[in-house]
Amino acid sequence: MRREELSELMAFLAVAEERSFTRAAAKLGTSQSALSHTVRRLEARLGLRLLTRTTRSVAPTEAGERLIATLRPAFDEIDGKLAALSELREKPAGTIRITTSKRAVETTLWPVLSRLLPQYPDIRVELGIDSGLTDIVAERFDAGVRLGEAVAKDMIAVPIGPDLRMAVVGAPSYFAGRTPPKTPHELTRHLCINLRLPTRGGLYAWEFEKDGRELRVRVDGQLVFNDPAMVLEAARGGFGLACVLEDYVGEDLAAGRLVRVLEDWCAPFAGYHLYYPSRRQQSPAFALLVEALRYRGTRKAV
Repeated sequence: MRREELSELMAFLAVAEERSFTRAAAKLGTSQSALSHTVRRLEARLGLRLLTRTTRSVAPTEAGERLIATLRPAFDEIDGKLAALSELREKPAGTIRITTSKRAVETTLWPVLSRLLPQYPDIRVELGIDSGLTDIVAERFDAGVRLGEAVAKDMIAVPIGPDLRMAVVGAPSYFAGRTPPKTPHELTRHLCINLRLPTRGGLYAWEFEKDGRELRVRVDGQLVFNDPAMVLEAARGGFGLACVLEDYVGEDLAAGRLVRVLEDWCAPFAGYHLYYPSRRQQSPAFALLVEALRYRGTRKAV
């Protein structure tokens, strides 16, 4: 059906229900003469008179009554479908795809999602866990979660966790007979466990800062992993020093399984951020998730 044909049917139905060209024209936001012309065009196309016109009233003919009986249920169904779509727009629903690191899921995303999702059963969340940086536009993700320094400048970035720090740790067995380093320069005299970065494949250069002075130290040792969890496991086994996120090692430090060094050289840096393209049109579900995740200084890293 062409657009003009649909307009003709809507015009006829309005006149038939209002029993007045004047009232129907006001309802449709058009002129009485234009409306009359539209209805006459429909009658000419069908070859039937649909309305009986007098100086005082307008009434549908038998053909007009039959057309009304056909159109009214159809238009009612369309109105219902449109209302349902409008409700869907306002109601938090749909699938949200997020690329994130495993640690961000464990410490930040999952604690929030596990509380939020039971309240909104129509929201679905897909988490793509990947340590590397993902092009969220090319890979059709709605958003990503990474450390603040890794977020591209053209993205909207929302903090979802506190500032973090790195921690240099080693097992008590490793320090037996060894002098703990007091400055980052002394790391060259120690066995260190390296982490291979997933994005570019290079080794992570340990980062330090004190009194405004920044240092990046290339360390050496027997072991290289591409998984922070294995770096930490090797450190627990006494195979060398590890440089990991502070929140990885809280329990180990408290239990005495690991000893921390160079703490005064480990400055805070921006923690996890949710990021997404600035041109993204936020759905109610996405906006709800952003606000639920937004860090306001009340959540602590696990």
